[in-house]
Amino acid sequence: MTQQNIKQLETELWDAADDLRANSKLTAAEYKDPLLGLVLLRFAQNRYEDAKIEVQNNLPINPRTGEKREANKEDYTAAGAIMLPEKAKYDYLAYLPESEDIAQAINNAMKLIEAEYPDLEGILPKSYQEFDDKLLRDLVRVFNKDAVKNAKGDVFGRIYEFFLMKFSMQGAGAQEGGEFFTPPSLVNLIVNFIQPNHGIVHDPACGSGGMFVQTAHFIKDHNNKSVNEAITVYGTELKSNNTRLAKMNLAIHGIEGKIIESNSFYSNPHNLTGKCDFVMANPPFNVDKIDAKNKFLADDERLPFGPPLTGKGTISNGNYLWMQYFHSYLNETGRAGFVMASSATDAGNAEKRIRQQLIETGDVECIVAISNNFFYTRSLPCHVWFFNKGKKAENKDKVLMIDARNTFRKVSTTINDFSDDQLEGLTAIMNAFRTNNLEAVSSSAVENAWLAEHFPKGKYQDVEGLCKIATLDEIKEQDYSLTPGRYVGVKIDIDMDFDYKGRMRDIHTELAKLNTEANTLMQQIQSVKL
Repeated sequence: MTQQNIKQLETELWDAADDLRANSKLTAAEYKDPLLGLVLLRFAQNRYEDAKIEVQNNLPINPRTGEKREANKEDYTAAGAIMLPEKAKYDYLAYLPESEDIAQAINNAMKLIEAEYPDLEGILPKSYQEFDDKLLRDLVRVFNKDAVKNAKGDVFGRIYEFFLMKFSMQGAGAQEGGEFFTPPSLVNLIVNFIQPNHGIVHDPACGSGGMFVQTAHFIKDHNNKSVNEAITVYGTELKSNNTRLAKMNLAIHGIEGKIIESNSFYSNPHNLTGKCDFVMANPPFNVDKIDAKNKFLADDERLPFGPPLTGKGTISNGNYLWMQYFHSYLNETGRAGFVMASSATDAGNAEKRIRQQLIETGDVECIVAISNNFFYTRSLPCHVWFFNKGKKAENKDKVLMIDARNTFRKVSTTINDFSDDQLEGLTAIMNAFRTNNLEAVSSSAVENAWLAEHFPKGKYQDVEGLCKIATLDEIKEQDYSLTPGRYVGVKIDIDMDFDYKGRMRDIHTELAKLNTEANTLMQQIQSVKL
């Protein structure tokens, strides 16, 4: 199935499923988990059918009877599939007689799978009784089309991610909308920059596990190993619903990992301090009301620079707790990439002190400023930070500053993202800095219009308004600010064809008219006798 076919299938399935919801009384939040549960059931049978042939071929023959033994759960697990009980198969549900209770049958299918696979226990949705019978049967049929039944490989993973994105755009199940899902452009930027291809990968605010999924794609594209051979993933997530989404997401993609529901501010459940090869996260920004007197936080080994206390001894913002966690989790060559509120690059008081100490470790590698509208339900800008404890000695006193606020593709009036050329170009800038090979951009620039425009000489150079390699001395001069715009400057593009004088005359004429109207209105008000 081609990429175009997959995109068409994603859209067709979503449109059909969303039309069904639109004609029901269900909100997007009520609809999300049960719908994703059906995606998992359909995927599970597809994987089961694919694995059945492989399992049968690999079964040993009993030398006494000359026959193969019965396949068991372990055989299917080895083949990357779930051994489905008969009544948990999608086909059984799709052809269930009208006289049977479809909601009860689906709930039972989920229970049967959980009984066989303890890692999935308690995470599969079992609330199908809240659906109208006709709606549920129609929804089951949506995922029983031939194109879906015959889908192979990671197609269902793509569908699951696409549905998560669409629900995120609807603000389903989040206070501010979409907090379970980080936009693909930002995830891709992080993965491309830190290149997580081996060892322990940790996300202490993992949402629905999108960082792990994109890491799996990266490994598939760049390594000859399977994802479970290359990496071990660990996630922590505060919210129960997001934890379930993450576990389902890993199951859909065949990724083995440990996801724990816990509060990262008051626990370190995986005990990974100093052990991680890669850390990736999109933590909640500007969290307040953190208990500064909590004993765990007071003794936390992940806070080498101390908590960011206010003058009253409280913690009014959790941003610099997260940053210290990410830094502390890394081993001696580890890399981290994470999304952070824009205010953090210039925050003062205790946060400034911690930022200075982080900079002085030499491990801050890059800061990327991102424009508005990359998040689906929030318009705020943000920054993406990168740590690297394995920086080359000559780069220890340098930080790559990238101002990408003018680098985006407009998807709609409210959504921006990176084009493929832009993402490749930003990655090339990072690779050029990391390798100290300023000509590293040249190979990418051959067929990349964005790179050719910004680096016409085919090699890296500081570009006004876009990027600059800042030294520690320059950062000190800027009072330890890490806002890229302070370093890269502003590129001013003047449109020579624009009639500035004519436009200014129009503005002056309009202003004079408004002033006249204002004066007239004022006279009318003052003439009224009280």
